Amino acid sequence: MRRLITGAALLAAAFGASAQNPIFLNKAYNSDPQARVWTIDGKPTLFVYGSKDENTKYYCSSKYDVFSTEDMIHWIGGPSFSSDEVKYNDEVLYAPDCIEKDGKYYLFFSQPGPDPEGTAVSDSPYGPFKDARRVENAEQIDPSVFIDDDGQAWMFWGQFSAKCAKLNPDMRSIDPSTIKDGILTEAEHHFHEGVQAFKHNGTYYLTFADIGRRGMPTCIGYATSKNITGPYTYRGVIIDNFGSDPCVWNNHGSVVKFKNQWYVFYHRSSQGSNIMRQTCAEPIEILPDSSIPEVEMTSTGAGKPLDPYLAIGSDPIAARACYLTGHARIDKDHRLSEIRDFDTAAWRDFDFKDGPKKMILSICPEAGGMIYVYSEYLYGNNVATFKVPEGDGKTLITLEAKVGTDLKGVRPIRMRFHGDKDKNLFTINSFRFE
Repeated sequence: MRRLITGAALLAAAFGASAQNPIFLNKAYNSDPQARVWTIDGKPTLFVYGSKDENTKYYCSSKYDVFSTEDMIHWIGGPSFSSDEVKYNDEVLYAPDCIEKDGKYYLFFSQPGPDPEGTAVSDSPYGPFKDARRVENAEQIDPSVFIDDDGQAWMFWGQFSAKCAKLNPDMRSIDPSTIKDGILTEAEHHFHEGVQAFKHNGTYYLTFADIGRRGMPTCIGYATSKNITGPYTYRGVIIDNFGSDPCVWNNHGSVVKFKNQWYVFYHRSSQGSNIMRQTCAEPIEILPDSSIPEVEMTSTGAGKPLDPYLAIGSDPIAARACYLTGHARIDKDHRLSEIRDFDTAAWRDFDFKDGPKKMILSICPEAGGMIYVYSEYLYGNNVATFKVPEGDGKTLITLEAKVGTDLKGVRPIRMRFHGDKDKNLFTINSFRFE
């Protein structure tokens, strides 16, 4: 176990893991996060399994990574499984799950094609997972596994209509006589895909990609029941990732309790693509009436507020924007790019402490224009104004502006951009306050 953890830790620096959102920012495009908590070497440890995006032209890839943390701040991670292990199907790997039973860790994976569901096994939650096999009689994608209080394991899966079945004692096959279809449906629950089950205070919860708001599964919704096979009552939305990218289309995630705090894990799109998704997390509450109040996307995630005084280049602050409007997007170099007239970007939240005197931008001008900076999530006090000259779109310059308001405490920052219509105005590499 220690050898595997140490090997994974060597990869952690390359992934740039942190507490803020996105968690695995430095070129690790991990999506469909399934979070699990197990005790490893006597310590509660949170693991995240997910798909891995590598190309803006198609979802996912042939590889899975796994990440873990003991404090939601410091993460380690590395490769855990490859489609090379699947001898009967050479397609990419869609959303996975992993479950522990009797000291073994069972990875459930999915792929396009005639054999969509499979399992592999390992002695370690980090993998490598081997001995890939089909899960017979389970069609469609996005497997998820839940072990009830009586020790019975259940598998959930499906698109448009969620299905469940009992897992056999081998944890690698289902009992087809127990398959139940329609426990969630598109018409009644806004269900699209990506179902996950958990239990709290005697209530069964199913979370899933929810199409209820705009006909796209940008939300993670949830439904509850007193019986594992239903009927389930739709309860609402936990989080909506609309606004993370101009082309965002889907969401997929999970809910987990870690060290007495509940979290929702989800993903956001980047690069002007409905792919290239990145894992994020937000603290949530489960109320006594079994409801989960909706939370908004933040830059801070499970961590402390962002430091506005970090030196430019020490943290990809621009890439932690949690809400974008218009054409602006986070590019592959973690910059805020392709900004056009009347686009906006927001960060929640920064801890300004005693208050800065000036703001500094690292920016590549193109058509140029104006940047108006506010200290509220919506438009509020004007913090600073920048006039950006024209440029070649490649040369990096530094601009400074006086902070024009008493900016103290924990506050969001919102920027509004103006310039020639339908032209790219500039690219923001980073910024800081002094």
